[in-house]
Amino acid sequence: MTASSTPAASGRDRVIIFDTTLRDGEQCPGASMTLEEKLEVASLLDDMGVDVIEAGFPVASQGDFESVAEIARRSKRAVIAGLSRAALSDIDRCAEAVKHGPRPRIHTFLSTSPVHMKYKLQKEPEQVLEMVIASVTRARNHVDDVEWSSEDGTRTEIDFLCRCVEAAIKAGATTINIPDTVGYTSPAEYQALFRTVRERVPNSDKAIFSVHCHNDLGMAVANSLAGLAGGARQIECTVNGIGERAGNAPLEEIVMAIDTRPDAFPYQTGINTRMLTRASKLVSAVTSFPVQYNKAIVGRNAFAHESGIHQDGMLKHTQTYEIMTPESVGVSKTSLVMGKHSGRAAFRDKLRTMGYELGENALNDAFTRFKDLADRKKMVYDEDIEALVDQEIAAAHDRIRLISLSVIAGTRGPQRATMRVEVDGRVSTEEAEGNGPVDATFNAIKALVPHTAKLELYQVHAVTEGTDAQAEVSVRLEENGKVVTARSADPDTLVASAQAYITALNKLQMKRQSVNPQSAVG
Repeated sequence: MTASSTPAASGRDRVIIFDTTLRDGEQCPGASMTLEEKLEVASLLDDMGVDVIEAGFPVASQGDFESVAEIARRSKRAVIAGLSRAALSDIDRCAEAVKHGPRPRIHTFLSTSPVHMKYKLQKEPEQVLEMVIASVTRARNHVDDVEWSSEDGTRTEIDFLCRCVEAAIKAGATTINIPDTVGYTSPAEYQALFRTVRERVPNSDKAIFSVHCHNDLGMAVANSLAGLAGGARQIECTVNGIGERAGNAPLEEIVMAIDTRPDAFPYQTGINTRMLTRASKLVSAVTSFPVQYNKAIVGRNAFAHESGIHQDGMLKHTQTYEIMTPESVGVSKTSLVMGKHSGRAAFRDKLRTMGYELGENALNDAFTRFKDLADRKKMVYDEDIEALVDQEIAAAHDRIRLISLSVIAGTRGPQRATMRVEVDGRVSTEEAEGNGPVDATFNAIKALVPHTAKLELYQVHAVTEGTDAQAEVSVRLEENGKVVTARSADPDTLVASAQAYITALNKLQMKRQSVNPQSAVG
Protein backbone atom coordinates (compact mmCIF):
# COMPACT_ATOMS: atom_id res chain seq x y z
CA MET A 1 0.00 0.00 0.00
CA THR A 2 1.33 3.47 -0.84
CA ALA A 3 -1.11 5.62 1.13
CA SER A 4 -1.65 7.89 -1.84
CA SER A 5 -5.24 8.85 -1.06
CA THR A 6 -6.03 12.24 0.39
CA PRO A 7 -6.82 12.64 4.08
CA ALA A 8 -10.35 13.78 3.29
CA ALA A 9 -11.03 10.73 1.14
CA SER A 10 -9.65 8.26 3.65
CA GLY A 11 -10.83 9.88 6.86
CA ARG A 12 -7.33 9.38 8.26
CA ASP A 13 -5.03 12.18 9.39
CA ARG A 14 -1.92 12.71 7.31
CA VAL A 15 1.37 12.17 9.15
CA ILE A 16 4.51 13.88 7.89
CA ILE A 17 7.52 11.57 7.68
CA PHE A 18 10.71 13.44 8.55
CA ASP A 19 13.77 11.31 7.76
CA THR A 20 17.01 12.15 9.53
CA THR A 21 19.12 9.22 8.30
CA LEU A 22 21.59 11.65 6.70
CA ARG A 23 21.94 13.73 9.86
CA ASP A 24 21.12 11.90 13.10
CA GLY A 25 21.71 8.54 11.45
CA GLU A 26 25.14 9.54 10.20
CA GLN A 27 26.10 10.66 13.71
CA CYS A 28 26.04 6.99 14.65
CA PRO A 29 29.70 6.03 15.27
CA GLY A 30 31.16 4.51 12.11
CA ALA A 31 28.20 5.39 9.86
CA SER A 32 29.73 8.30 7.90
CA MET A 33 28.83 8.51 4.21
CA THR A 34 30.51 10.08 1.22
CA LEU A 35 28.82 12.84 -0.79
CA GLU A 36 27.93 10.39 -3.55
CA GLU A 37 26.41 7.96 -1.04
CA LYS A 38 24.37 10.73 0.60
CA LEU A 39 23.05 11.84 -2.78
CA GLU A 40 22.03 8.28 -3.60
CA VAL A 41 20.22 7.83 -0.28
CA ALA A 42 18.52 11.24 -0.54
CA SER A 43 17.31 10.47 -4.07
CA LEU A 44 15.77 7.18 -2.94
CA LEU A 45 14.10 8.81 0.08
CA ASP A 46 12.65 11.48 -2.20
CA ASP A 47 11.33 8.85 -4.64
CA MET A 48 9.94 6.80 -1.74
CA GLY A 49 7.72 9.67 -0.61
CA VAL A 50 9.57 11.00 2.44
CA ASP A 51 8.11 14.46 3.19
CA VAL A 52 11.13 16.05 4.88
CA ILE A 53 14.76 14.97 4.45
CA GLU A 54 17.13 16.32 7.07
CA ALA A 55 20.22 16.37 4.91
CA GLY A 56 22.87 17.24 7.48
CA PHE A 57 24.42 19.72 9.89
CA PRO A 58 25.88 22.41 7.56
CA VAL A 59 28.09 24.10 10.15
CA ALA A 60 29.76 20.81 11.16
CA SER A 61 32.15 20.77 8.19
CA GLN A 62 32.59 22.01 4.64
CA GLY A 63 31.71 18.53 3.43
CA ASP A 64 28.44 18.56 5.37
CA PHE A 65 27.61 22.01 4.00
CA GLU A 66 28.24 20.90 0.42
CA SER A 67 26.19 17.72 0.79
CA VAL A 68 23.19 19.62 2.20
CA ALA A 69 23.43 22.20 -0.58
CA GLU A 70 23.70 19.57 -3.32
CA ILE A 71 20.84 17.49 -1.91
CA ALA A 72 18.72 20.65 -1.80
CA ARG A 73 19.54 21.41 -5.44
CA ARG A 74 18.51 17.90 -6.53
CA SER A 75 15.34 17.66 -4.48
CA LYS A 76 12.32 16.75 -6.59
CA ARG A 77 9.51 17.04 -4.06
CA ALA A 78 10.78 16.64 -0.49
CA VAL A 79 11.43 19.50 1.89
CA ILE A 80 15.18 19.65 2.56
CA ALA A 81 16.10 20.60 6.10
CA GLY A 82 19.41 21.50 7.67
CA LEU A 83 20.09 21.32 11.40
CA SER A 84 21.43 24.31 13.32
CA ARG A 85 22.30 25.13 16.87
CA ALA A 86 20.85 28.30 18.40
CA ALA A 87 23.97 30.33 17.50
CA LEU A 88 23.10 32.98 14.93
CA SER A 89 26.17 32.18 12.79
CA ASP A 90 25.09 28.52 12.68
CA ILE A 91 21.65 29.53 11.48
CA ASP A 92 23.09 31.74 8.76
CA ARG A 93 25.32 28.92 7.55
CA CYS A 94 22.37 26.52 7.51
CA ALA A 95 20.28 29.00 5.54
CA GLU A 96 23.05 29.30 2.96
CA ALA A 97 23.02 25.55 2.42
CA VAL A 98 19.28 24.89 2.21
CA LYS A 99 18.44 27.95 0.09
CA HIS A 100 19.32 25.96 -3.04
CA GLY A 101 16.22 23.80 -2.66
CA PRO A 102 12.69 24.63 -3.77
CA ARG A 103 11.34 23.93 -0.26
CA PRO A 104 14.01 24.78 2.35
CA ARG A 105 13.66 24.31 6.10
CA ILE A 106 15.89 25.41 8.98
CA HIS A 107 15.73 23.12 11.99
CA THR A 108 17.17 24.82 15.04
CA PHE A 109 17.34 23.39 18.55
CA LEU A 110 18.22 24.29 22.10
CA SER A 111 18.40 22.31 25.33
CA THR A 112 15.63 23.00 27.83
CA SER A 113 15.99 20.38 30.58
CA PRO A 114 17.47 21.37 33.96
CA VAL A 115 20.43 19.00 33.60
CA HIS A 116 21.27 20.28 30.10
CA MET A 117 20.85 23.94 30.99
CA LYS A 118 23.01 23.60 34.09
CA TYR A 119 25.84 21.41 32.83
CA LYS A 120 25.82 21.69 29.04
CA LEU A 121 24.70 25.29 28.38
CA GLN A 122 25.58 26.69 31.81
CA LYS A 123 22.73 29.16 31.45
CA GLU A 124 19.67 30.18 33.42
CA PRO A 125 16.16 29.41 32.10
CA GLU A 126 15.48 33.05 31.20
CA GLN A 127 18.64 33.18 29.13
CA VAL A 128 17.61 30.02 27.33
CA LEU A 129 14.16 31.46 26.61
CA GLU A 130 15.77 34.54 25.07
CA MET A 131 17.97 32.32 22.90
CA VAL A 132 14.89 30.42 21.67
CA ILE A 133 13.26 33.65 20.53
CA ALA A 134 16.44 35.01 18.94
CA SER A 135 17.29 31.80 17.07
CA VAL A 136 13.80 31.20 15.68
CA THR A 137 13.48 34.85 14.66
CA ARG A 138 16.82 34.68 12.84
CA ALA A 139 15.83 31.47 11.04
CA ARG A 140 12.44 32.87 10.05
CA ASN A 141 14.16 35.87 8.47
CA HIS A 142 15.83 33.40 6.09
CA VAL A 143 13.02 30.92 5.33
CA ASP A 144 9.30 30.50 5.87
CA ASP A 145 9.61 26.92 7.14
CA VAL A 146 11.26 26.82 10.57
CA GLU A 147 11.32 23.91 13.00
CA TRP A 148 12.31 24.38 16.62
CA SER A 149 13.31 21.52 18.91
CA SER A 150 13.53 21.50 22.69
CA GLU A 151 16.50 19.18 23.16
CA ASP A 152 15.88 16.74 26.02
CA GLY A 153 12.25 17.82 25.95
CA THR A 154 10.95 14.79 27.86
CA ARG A 155 13.09 15.72 30.89
CA THR A 156 12.14 19.40 30.74
CA GLU A 157 9.91 20.96 33.41
CA ILE A 158 6.45 21.27 31.87
CA ASP A 159 5.92 24.94 32.76
CA PHE A 160 9.19 26.00 31.19
CA LEU A 161 8.61 23.76 28.16
CA CYS A 162 5.24 25.43 27.53
CA ARG A 163 6.81 28.90 27.78
CA CYS A 164 9.52 27.95 25.27
CA VAL A 165 7.04 26.40 22.82
CA GLU A 166 4.77 29.45 22.99
CA ALA A 167 7.73 31.77 22.42
CA ALA A 168 9.06 29.72 19.49
CA ILE A 169 5.69 29.74 17.72
CA LYS A 170 5.27 33.45 18.34
CA ALA A 171 8.75 34.03 16.85
CA GLY A 172 7.74 32.17 13.68
CA ALA A 173 8.31 28.44 14.17
CA THR A 174 5.94 26.40 12.00
CA THR A 175 6.92 23.00 13.47
CA ILE A 176 7.57 22.26 17.14
CA ASN A 177 9.56 19.13 17.94
CA ILE A 178 9.61 17.75 21.48
CA PRO A 179 12.24 15.03 21.27
CA ASP A 180 12.89 12.16 23.63
CA THR A 181 16.59 12.83 23.16
CA VAL A 182 17.86 10.18 25.54
CA GLY A 183 15.14 7.55 25.09
CA TYR A 184 13.86 8.12 28.61
CA THR A 185 10.08 8.44 28.32
CA SER A 186 7.30 5.88 28.08
CA PRO A 187 4.34 5.84 25.66
CA ALA A 188 1.76 7.02 28.22
CA GLU A 189 4.01 9.83 29.42
CA TYR A 190 4.85 10.98 25.90
CA GLN A 191 1.21 11.03 24.81
CA ALA A 192 0.25 13.03 27.90
CA LEU A 193 3.12 15.45 27.33
CA PHE A 194 1.88 16.42 23.86
CA ARG A 195 -1.68 16.75 25.03
CA THR A 196 -0.65 18.97 27.91
CA VAL A 197 1.56 21.26 25.83
CA ARG A 198 -1.02 21.61 23.07
CA GLU A 199 -3.75 22.39 25.60
CA ARG A 200 -1.72 24.86 27.64
CA VAL A 201 0.06 26.77 24.87
CA PRO A 202 -2.46 29.30 23.49
CA ASN A 203 -0.99 29.48 19.97
CA SER A 204 -0.32 25.74 19.59
CA ASP A 205 -2.82 25.50 16.73
CA LYS A 206 -0.45 27.58 14.58
CA ALA A 207 2.25 24.87 14.46
CA ILE A 208 2.62 21.19 13.62
CA PHE A 209 3.95 19.15 16.53
CA SER A 210 6.65 16.55 15.93
CA VAL A 211 8.07 13.51 17.71
CA HIS A 212 11.71 12.45 17.69
CA CYS A 213 12.44 9.35 19.76
CA HIS A 214 15.63 7.50 20.59
CA ASN A 215 15.66 3.80 21.39
CA ASP A 216 17.71 3.59 24.59
CA LEU A 217 14.96 1.62 26.35
CA GLY A 218 13.66 -0.03 23.18
CA MET A 219 10.50 2.10 23.04
CA ALA A 220 11.24 4.52 20.19
CA VAL A 221 8.51 3.24 17.87
CA ALA A 222 5.92 2.88 20.64
CA ASN A 223 6.70 6.37 21.91
CA SER A 224 6.51 7.85 18.42
CA LEU A 225 3.07 6.36 17.82
CA ALA A 226 1.96 7.50 21.28
CA GLY A 227 3.03 11.02 20.32
CA LEU A 228 0.61 10.86 17.39
CA ALA A 229 -2.18 9.95 19.80
CA GLY A 230 -1.20 13.05 21.78
CA GLY A 231 -1.65 15.28 18.75
CA ALA A 232 1.71 15.23 16.95
CA ARG A 233 1.53 14.94 13.17
CA GLN A 234 5.18 14.65 12.21
CA ILE A 235 7.45 11.72 13.03
CA GLU A 236 11.22 11.99 12.86
CA CYS A 237 12.92 8.67 12.14
CA THR A 238 15.76 6.94 10.30
CA VAL A 239 16.07 4.02 7.90
CA ASN A 240 17.00 0.86 9.86
CA GLY A 241 16.75 2.92 13.06
CA ILE A 242 20.40 4.01 12.88
CA GLY A 243 21.45 6.92 15.06
CA GLU A 244 23.15 7.98 18.26
CA ARG A 245 23.68 5.27 20.89
CA ALA A 246 20.85 2.72 20.53
CA GLY A 247 19.52 4.56 17.48
CA ASN A 248 16.32 6.31 16.43
CA ALA A 249 12.83 5.09 15.69
CA PRO A 250 13.05 3.03 12.46
CA LEU A 251 11.14 4.58 9.57
CA GLU A 252 10.06 1.22 8.18
CA GLU A 253 8.54 0.07 11.47
CA ILE A 254 6.57 3.26 11.99
CA VAL A 255 5.24 3.33 8.44
CA MET A 256 4.18 -0.33 8.45
CA ALA A 257 2.58 -0.06 11.90
CA ILE A 258 0.38 2.73 10.53
CA ASP A 259 -0.20 0.88 7.27
CA THR A 260 -1.02 -2.47 8.88
CA ARG A 261 -3.08 -1.30 11.85
CA PRO A 262 -5.32 1.61 10.71
CA ASP A 263 -7.78 0.58 13.41
CA ALA A 264 -5.22 1.34 16.11
CA PHE A 265 -3.40 4.15 14.27
CA PRO A 266 -5.94 6.11 12.18
CA TYR A 267 -3.32 7.97 10.16
CA GLN A 268 -1.69 7.74 6.77
CA THR A 269 1.70 8.52 5.26
CA GLY A 270 2.83 9.24 1.73
CA ILE A 271 5.44 6.48 1.75
CA ASN A 272 5.64 3.91 -1.03
CA THR A 273 6.06 0.92 1.27
CA ARG A 274 7.30 -1.32 -1.55
CA MET A 275 10.56 0.63 -1.46
CA LEU A 276 11.27 0.02 2.23
CA THR A 277 13.47 -3.05 1.78
CA ARG A 278 15.41 -1.36 -1.01
CA ALA A 279 16.04 1.67 1.22
CA SER A 280 17.11 -0.59 4.08
CA LYS A 281 19.62 -2.42 1.92
CA LEU A 282 21.03 0.80 0.48
CA VAL A 283 21.56 2.41 3.89
CA SER A 284 23.06 -0.80 5.24
CA ALA A 285 25.46 -0.94 2.29
CA VAL A 286 26.65 2.68 2.40
CA THR A 287 27.09 2.73 6.19
CA SER A 288 28.44 -0.85 6.44
CA PHE A 289 25.96 -1.39 9.27
CA PRO A 290 24.35 -4.85 8.96
CA VAL A 291 20.65 -5.24 9.61
CA GLN A 292 19.99 -7.74 12.38
CA TYR A 293 18.37 -10.91 11.07
CA ASN A 294 15.26 -10.59 13.24
CA LYS A 295 14.79 -6.87 12.60
CA ALA A 296 11.11 -6.02 12.09
CA ILE A 297 9.95 -5.38 8.50
CA VAL A 298 13.35 -5.50 6.74
CA GLY A 299 15.33 -8.17 8.61
CA ARG A 300 16.36 -11.31 6.76
CA ASN A 301 14.02 -13.40 8.91
CA ALA A 302 11.06 -10.98 8.89
CA PHE A 303 9.24 -13.15 6.34
CA ALA A 304 11.09 -16.43 6.93
CA HIS A 305 9.58 -19.45 8.69
CA GLU A 306 11.41 -22.55 9.93
CA SER A 307 9.10 -23.99 12.56
CA GLY A 308 7.19 -26.95 11.18
CA ILE A 309 3.92 -25.76 12.76
CA HIS A 310 4.36 -22.30 11.23
CA GLN A 311 5.33 -23.67 7.84
CA ASP A 312 2.29 -25.93 7.76
CA GLY A 313 0.08 -22.97 8.61
CA MET A 314 1.71 -20.80 5.95
CA LEU A 315 1.16 -23.45 3.29
CA LYS A 316 -2.53 -23.53 4.17
CA HIS A 317 -3.03 -19.74 4.45
CA THR A 318 -0.37 -17.03 4.67
CA GLN A 319 -2.32 -14.95 7.18
CA THR A 320 -1.90 -17.66 9.79
CA TYR A 321 1.56 -16.29 10.57
CA GLU A 322 2.03 -13.11 8.50
CA ILE A 323 0.18 -9.88 9.25
CA MET A 324 1.47 -8.18 6.09
CA THR A 325 2.63 -9.48 2.74
CA PRO A 326 6.34 -9.52 1.92
CA GLU A 327 5.52 -7.83 -1.38
CA SER A 328 4.08 -4.83 0.50
CA VAL A 329 7.57 -3.92 1.77
CA GLY A 330 9.49 -4.90 -1.36
CA VAL A 331 10.38 -8.51 -0.53
CA SER A 332 9.73 -10.89 -3.40
CA LYS A 333 8.15 -13.71 -1.40
CA THR A 334 7.86 -15.54 1.88
CA SER A 335 10.74 -17.89 2.65
CA LEU A 336 10.13 -21.28 4.19
CA VAL A 337 13.58 -21.87 5.65
CA MET A 338 14.53 -25.51 5.82
CA GLY A 339 16.06 -26.43 9.15
CA LYS A 340 15.74 -28.81 12.05
CA HIS A 341 12.37 -27.33 13.05
CA SER A 342 10.82 -27.79 9.60
CA GLY A 343 7.99 -30.25 9.22
CA ARG A 344 7.08 -32.89 6.64
CA ALA A 345 4.56 -30.62 4.86
CA ALA A 346 7.15 -27.92 4.25
CA PHE A 347 9.71 -30.51 3.14
CA ARG A 348 7.25 -32.01 0.66
CA ASP A 349 6.40 -28.52 -0.66
CA LYS A 350 10.10 -27.67 -1.01
CA LEU A 351 10.70 -30.87 -3.02
CA ARG A 352 7.81 -30.04 -5.33
CA THR A 353 9.16 -26.55 -6.01
CA MET A 354 12.52 -28.18 -6.83
CA GLY A 355 10.89 -30.60 -9.29
CA TYR A 356 10.90 -33.77 -7.18
CA GLU A 357 7.86 -36.02 -6.78
CA LEU A 358 8.69 -38.84 -4.39
CA GLY A 359 6.54 -41.75 -3.34
CA GLU A 360 5.51 -41.99 0.30
CA ASN A 361 8.28 -44.41 1.30
CA ALA A 362 10.98 -42.44 -0.55
CA LEU A 363 9.64 -39.21 0.96
CA ASN A 364 9.80 -40.69 4.45
CA ASP A 365 13.37 -41.88 3.92
CA ALA A 366 14.43 -38.52 2.45
CA PHE A 367 12.74 -36.63 5.30
CA THR A 368 14.53 -38.76 7.88
CA ARG A 369 17.89 -38.01 6.25
CA PHE A 370 16.96 -34.33 5.96
CA LYS A 371 16.22 -34.09 9.69
CA ASP A 372 19.51 -35.81 10.44
CA LEU A 373 21.32 -33.32 8.22
CA ALA A 374 19.44 -30.37 9.76
CA ASP A 375 20.58 -31.45 13.23
CA ARG A 376 24.15 -30.99 12.05
CA LYS A 377 23.75 -27.78 10.01
CA LYS A 378 22.50 -24.32 10.97
CA MET A 379 20.95 -23.77 7.54
CA VAL A 380 19.93 -26.33 4.95
CA TYR A 381 20.18 -24.91 1.43
CA ASP A 382 18.40 -26.06 -1.71
CA GLU A 383 21.67 -27.52 -2.94
CA ASP A 384 21.88 -29.61 0.24
CA ILE A 385 18.39 -30.99 -0.33
CA GLU A 386 19.13 -31.65 -3.99
CA ALA A 387 22.25 -33.63 -3.10
CA LEU A 388 20.36 -35.51 -0.40
CA VAL A 389 17.43 -36.49 -2.63
CA ASP A 390 19.62 -37.40 -5.59
CA GLN A 391 21.55 -39.65 -3.30
CA GLU A 392 18.31 -41.15 -1.93
CA ILE A 393 17.03 -41.87 -5.44
CA ALA A 394 20.35 -43.39 -6.50
CA ALA A 395 20.42 -45.59 -3.40
CA ALA A 396 16.88 -46.93 -3.84
CA HIS A 397 18.09 -50.20 -5.37
CA ASP A 398 21.58 -50.39 -3.90
CA ARG A 399 22.76 -53.79 -2.69
CA ILE A 400 25.54 -52.23 -0.60
CA ARG A 401 24.59 -49.72 2.09
CA LEU A 402 26.73 -47.83 4.56
CA ILE A 403 25.47 -48.20 8.13
CA SER A 404 28.17 -46.51 10.20
CA LEU A 405 31.71 -45.18 10.03
CA SER A 406 34.15 -44.04 12.67
CA VAL A 407 37.66 -42.84 11.93
CA ILE A 408 40.71 -42.22 14.07
CA ALA A 409 42.94 -39.58 12.49
CA GLY A 410 45.52 -36.98 13.44
CA THR A 411 49.27 -36.47 13.57
CA ARG A 412 49.88 -39.77 15.35
CA GLY A 413 49.35 -42.59 12.89
CA PRO A 414 48.41 -44.96 11.65
CA GLN A 415 44.93 -43.70 10.78
CA ARG A 416 42.20 -46.25 11.30
CA ALA A 417 38.63 -46.64 10.05
CA THR A 418 35.93 -48.87 11.48
CA MET A 419 32.98 -49.47 9.17
CA ARG A 420 29.71 -51.37 9.13
CA VAL A 421 27.95 -52.08 5.84
CA GLU A 422 24.94 -54.05 4.73
CA VAL A 423 25.36 -56.26 1.64
CA ASP A 424 22.24 -57.96 0.38
CA GLY A 425 20.69 -57.68 3.83
CA ARG A 426 23.71 -59.04 5.71
CA VAL A 427 25.59 -56.65 8.06
CA SER A 428 29.36 -56.89 8.43
CA THR A 429 31.95 -54.84 10.34
CA GLU A 430 35.60 -54.29 9.44
CA GLU A 431 38.51 -52.22 10.70
CA ALA A 432 41.34 -51.11 8.43
CA GLU A 433 44.41 -48.88 8.53
CA GLY A 434 45.60 -46.51 5.86
CA ASN A 435 47.86 -43.68 4.87
CA GLY A 436 45.40 -41.05 6.05
CA PRO A 437 41.71 -41.24 7.04
CA VAL A 438 40.38 -41.45 3.47
CA ASP A 439 42.75 -44.28 2.55
CA ALA A 440 41.78 -46.11 5.75
CA THR A 441 38.09 -45.68 4.90
CA PHE A 442 38.52 -47.03 1.38
CA ASN A 443 40.61 -49.95 2.66
CA ALA A 444 37.78 -50.85 5.03
CA ILE A 445 35.36 -50.90 2.09
CA LYS A 446 37.69 -53.17 0.12
CA ALA A 447 37.86 -55.56 3.06
CA LEU A 448 34.07 -55.64 3.42
CA VAL A 449 33.30 -55.71 -0.32
CA PRO A 450 36.23 -57.37 -2.14
CA HIS A 451 36.65 -56.03 -5.68
CA THR A 452 39.28 -55.35 -8.33
CA ALA A 453 38.13 -51.87 -9.33
CA LYS A 454 40.74 -49.11 -9.46
CA LEU A 455 40.18 -45.61 -8.07
CA GLU A 456 40.72 -43.19 -10.97
CA LEU A 457 39.33 -39.99 -9.40
CA TYR A 458 38.73 -38.72 -5.92
CA GLN A 459 37.53 -35.10 -5.71
CA VAL A 460 36.03 -32.98 -2.91
CA HIS A 461 34.29 -29.60 -3.00
CA ALA A 462 31.85 -27.72 -0.75
CA VAL A 463 28.19 -27.74 -1.77
CA THR A 464 27.40 -24.54 0.16
CA GLU A 465 29.32 -21.89 2.06
CA GLY A 466 30.40 -21.94 5.70
CA THR A 467 32.32 -24.26 7.98
CA ASP A 468 29.26 -26.50 8.30
CA ALA A 469 28.89 -26.83 4.53
CA GLN A 470 28.24 -30.22 3.01
CA ALA A 471 31.21 -31.78 1.27
CA GLU A 472 30.40 -33.24 -2.12
CA VAL A 473 32.74 -36.07 -3.03
CA SER A 474 33.14 -37.47 -6.54
CA VAL A 475 34.61 -40.94 -7.04
CA ARG A 476 35.43 -42.62 -10.34
CA LEU A 477 36.12 -46.39 -10.45
CA GLU A 478 37.35 -48.49 -13.38
CA GLU A 479 37.01 -52.26 -13.69
CA ASN A 480 37.70 -54.28 -16.83
CA GLY A 481 37.08 -51.29 -19.05
CA LYS A 482 33.89 -50.30 -17.26
CA VAL A 483 34.03 -46.80 -15.75
CA VAL A 484 31.52 -45.43 -13.26
CA THR A 485 31.34 -42.11 -11.44
CA ALA A 486 29.40 -41.45 -8.26
CA ARG A 487 28.84 -38.47 -6.01
CA SER A 488 27.72 -38.08 -2.44
CA ALA A 489 27.32 -35.16 -0.06
CA ASP A 490 27.51 -34.95 3.71
CA PRO A 491 28.76 -32.41 6.28
CA ASP A 492 31.37 -35.04 7.20
CA THR A 493 33.85 -35.37 4.33
CA LEU A 494 34.80 -38.92 5.29
CA VAL A 495 31.18 -40.07 5.37
CA ALA A 496 30.61 -38.46 1.96
CA SER A 497 33.76 -40.22 0.68
CA ALA A 498 32.57 -43.61 1.90
CA GLN A 499 29.08 -43.12 0.47
CA ALA A 500 30.44 -42.01 -2.92
CA TYR A 501 32.78 -45.03 -3.11
CA ILE A 502 29.97 -47.42 -2.13
CA THR A 503 27.61 -45.82 -4.66
CA ALA A 504 30.24 -46.34 -7.35
CA LEU A 505 30.52 -50.00 -6.36
CA ASN A 506 26.74 -50.35 -6.63
CA LYS A 507 26.88 -48.90 -10.13
CA LEU A 508 29.58 -51.38 -11.07
CA GLN A 509 27.43 -54.17 -9.67
CA MET A 510 24.53 -53.04 -11.87
CA LYS A 511 26.83 -53.06 -14.91
CA ARG A 512 28.01 -56.56 -14.08
CA GLN A 513 24.42 -57.74 -13.79
CA SER A 514 23.51 -56.22 -17.14
CA VAL A 515 26.19 -58.47 -18.70
CA ASN A 516 25.86 -61.50 -16.39
CA PRO A 517 22.68 -61.60 -14.26
CA GLN A 518 24.21 -64.36 -12.11
CA SER A 519 27.26 -62.31 -11.06
CA ALA A 520 27.63 -61.50 -7.42
CA VAL A 521 29.24 -58.68 -5.52
CA GLY A 522 33.01 -59.00 -5.56
